[in-house]
Amino acid sequence: MGFLWTLVELLLAFILVALFALISVIFFEASRRRHNHTHVEAPAIFEDPNSLKQVPCPNIFDPAEKYISLIIPAFNEEHRLPGALEETLNYLQQRAAKDKSFSYEVLIVDDGSVDGTKRAAFNFVRKYTVDNVRVILLGRNHGKGEAIRKGMLHSRGELLLMLDADGATRVTDLEKLENQLVDSSFRISDIPIAAFGSRAHLEEKAIATRKWYRNFLMKGFHLVVILTAGPGIRDTQCGFKMFTRAAARKLFTNIRLKRWCFDVELVFLCKWFGIPIIEISVNWSEIPGSKVNPLSIPNMLWELALMSVGYRTRMWTISN
Repeated sequence: MGFLWTLVELLLAFILVALFALISVIFFEASRRRHNHTHVEAPAIFEDPNSLKQVPCPNIFDPAEKYISLIIPAFNEEHRLPGALEETLNYLQQRAAKDKSFSYEVLIVDDGSVDGTKRAAFNFVRKYTVDNVRVILLGRNHGKGEAIRKGMLHSRGELLLMLDADGATRVTDLEKLENQLVDSSFRISDIPIAAFGSRAHLEEKAIATRKWYRNFLMKGFHLVVILTAGPGIRDTQCGFKMFTRAAARKLFTNIRLKRWCFDVELVFLCKWFGIPIIEISVNWSEIPGSKVNPLSIPNMLWELALMSVGYRTRMWTISN
């Protein structure tokens, strides 16, 4: 019996030491990232592939020059990107032909791809000109959140839309988000508002087709998200989100998370600034080649823990 109690005591001591070590690492990493939002690690350079000349980079604090900017993060997307870009640019050109006041740009942020993503993206710059399609090269892989942040900070639109490179959401659905933000009584870019695409209406069908352990993991993740960022948004992870220029200025100059959970940080920051979030159902389809897998869950939980500690201890300050 004495041996058993000794074993239990050793086990409890090990658990306490491991827990203390984990908490210490979380606090250390949160402290290390407290200035992550104050700089962009790689310089933003737009290059005209025809003339090989560098194009001056705009800044989110400059006045808007386009009606809408579409920001597409891309990491090893040489196969899925061309189809999504073709559909997107066909739609944008049709709108521009019907409405002469409609102007657009598409920013493709190559997040350190090692395949032919850069080549595929520059093919569209040559076809549609560097004024309408631009490519930012991050050099190495930083994460989806950092790629979108970089694109947002160097966009020219009154409205800024982030969307995935796989084309899972139809680009025409941007009109659903746009209609919620546009009001003739004020200049669009001056009012901070966000519109989030949502797949929540598809959840019942997804639960019926997903394996039980995936449903369990997703429910657990949603619970952690609510505890971290608060309730109110049913689908934080949909990659189809639109912001006015004023909202993007506040949000993307403060965001710190660089990978999957930056969406949750956006929700937290919107609530902090009092930026209204309108959640709108969008069409969505599963596209083969998803970068998300069960191993992504621990990374997401790690980022949520950092975010919770960083903001609640005031290590992560928020600038207005």
